[in-house]
Amino acid sequence: MNRQELVARIKEKKTYLCVGLDTDITKLPKHLQSHPDAVFVFNKAIIDATKDHCVSYKINTAFYESQGLKGWEAMEKTVQYIPKTHFTIADAKRGDIGNTSSQYAKTFFEVLPFDAVTVAPYMGEDSVRPFLEYTDKWTIVLGLTSNAGSNDFQQLSLSGSGTETRLYETVLRKVASWGTASNLMFVVGATRASDLAHIRTIIPEHFLLVPGVGAQGGSLEEVTRYGLNADAGLLVNASRAVIFASGGEDFAEKANEVAAAYHAEMASYL
Repeated sequence: MNRQELVARIKEKKTYLCVGLDTDITKLPKHLQSHPDAVFVFNKAIIDATKDHCVSYKINTAFYESQGLKGWEAMEKTVQYIPKTHFTIADAKRGDIGNTSSQYAKTFFEVLPFDAVTVAPYMGEDSVRPFLEYTDKWTIVLGLTSNAGSNDFQQLSLSGSGTETRLYETVLRKVASWGTASNLMFVVGATRASDLAHIRTIIPEHFLLVPGVGAQGGSLEEVTRYGLNADAGLLVNASRAVIFASGGEDFAEKANEVAAAYHAEMASYL
């Protein structure tokens, strides 16, 4: 899915919600736990319940890879089931030397039909470049995350350039020069919403994937206020708050209600 198509879907549906399918098998409703294909059955019900309220789904691959072959098969069936009208993200946080990254890119762009994959930029341009070589695919690079450990590296001050700047700012500027606003997005955590205004001065046109709204306490209003641009420029992810809104047999109904509430709030901002 290219940028024009993504922007059109956001404006048509008046939502920039991304539903995170972080499907923890230990948290599935009890009535599904004995099902031989429980993860896919759960995901299918969540997708059916939320597809009218979102424009994207993000699959955190760790929850599937940890289940071995069975989990990988559930992930493959899930991404195939997601409607083609929705933007699909493999939240895999890959990144390695060039020939290895080429294989990761092939996995998520060819073997599995994702529109985007998350990438860690620590190893530099040659580790990211193989993902950027695909047409109408997106590389979503970790920019500023909201976990406590982000202070270990991302927030470090760099003074060698003559003006003090933080490491994450250098990452944003450098990575933005490797691609365009049509094939690069950046991850920016919602619990650092006030940093979005500054980030927008560095990358005003790029889409931002914003996790942390919902269970992690991020404010949708603040994220929108600081991060919205002319094309919306946001995919705000909610995972646990939506998919585990209920642990009972009404899990899909409750997921629909939460997604609809996000949709209504987002529509009021667009």
